[in-house]
Amino acid sequence: MASDDEALLDRVQRQTFRYFWDFGHPVSGLARDRTNRKREYGSDAVTSGGSGFGIMAILVAVERGWVTRAEALDRLLKMIRFLGRAERFHGVFPHLLHGASGATIQFGPKDDGADLVETAFLIQGLLAARQYFQRQDDAEIELRDRIERLWQEVDWARHTQGRDVLYWHWSPHHGWAMNHEIRGWNECLITYVLAAASPTHRIEPRVYHEGWAKGVNFRNGRTFYGIEQPLGRDQGGPLFFTHYSFLGLDPRGLRDRYADYWVQNRHHVLINRAHCIANPHGYAGYGESCWGLTASDSVKGYAAHAPDRDLGVIAPTAALASMPYTPEASLQVLRHLHDDLGERLWGPYGFHDAFSETADWVAESFLAIDQGPIVIMIENHRSGLLWTLFMSCPEVLEGLRRLDFTSPHLEPKLA
Repeated sequence: MASDDEALLDRVQRQTFRYFWDFGHPVSGLARDRTNRKREYGSDAVTSGGSGFGIMAILVAVERGWVTRAEALDRLLKMIRFLGRAERFHGVFPHLLHGASGATIQFGPKDDGADLVETAFLIQGLLAARQYFQRQDDAEIELRDRIERLWQEVDWARHTQGRDVLYWHWSPHHGWAMNHEIRGWNECLITYVLAAASPTHRIEPRVYHEGWAKGVNFRNGRTFYGIEQPLGRDQGGPLFFTHYSFLGLDPRGLRDRYADYWVQNRHHVLINRAHCIANPHGYAGYGESCWGLTASDSVKGYAAHAPDRDLGVIAPTAALASMPYTPEASLQVLRHLHDDLGERLWGPYGFHDAFSETADWVAESFLAIDQGPIVIMIENHRSGLLWTLFMSCPEVLEGLRRLDFTSPHLEPKLA
């Protein structure tokens, strides 16, 4: 890669990292949900899943020299100590927490308790941090021990309700009333992997095969824009499906009886890109240098943009967090966003969340769940850092074996 490209990646990663470092909650250190106030959340709402992304971004920052190891440890210990006293439900965190008190913030009418998927995103980040901070000094030992306790206390098996599928939510006031089964294909693969990997409350492999893999939109096999799509709804859905589980899970050579996950993710991105280039709705700005549909803020509220729900809104995180899968095509988008649109899109925490040239609109917001994957997946493209860390967890490897995955990380290492 050319030196000017490397410099641009450095600039984008570092500026985007500031979302988690400079804008982290002053009491807990956790990642605030978003920069703009939404509903009644206020500026104290922190996100459990987005904080997992933030933890991984901090590891990148240490490796890149943006913060010292000691500074990162200090911030992470603040976060972990807070998480240890925050409200949980059989070890499972809510989607949103009050960043000063640790109390649950209601996310929806009956969503006021455990959120298993957000917890999986958080644990993914925590385990990567545990693997990174392996020195035998008091601070790093404390960090590892506290992460270990949080990891072991998550009762994944309880979220099966004794059935062969995981359920997303549980509420202390409404029980299992939301009744949201976690079935594929979407962003939730990491939830099943961690549930199978748990050293204390693990699920049986049949829950993965009979629950996750029996989703109505799991298998596909059809072709769109000349590109085969192994899994998922037609044309793939929003691109965060290829990002969230694979911040830590290394898709290179990762296979099970259902798919090759590198092929699955790369083809998903290529279909999303091809749709934007074809531009069937004639939206302004779309093309080879401007593509990427995923969940983000939108002209009217928040939307999970995808080829089958194309509202003319491009989110920078979509193409940028796809950098490992389509490096040249993603870099072309990055150049366009930075060099041509940067005056409107660039801000204190990297690129604003989304924009629409058709509507002449740019989101005022930055979101944790969109900024995090930009830092992390660009780093996975550049060095594989987070993939290496997460896939070094012995429990994760055991969980993948139990679910009959194959991966280069599971092969015996040559002496």
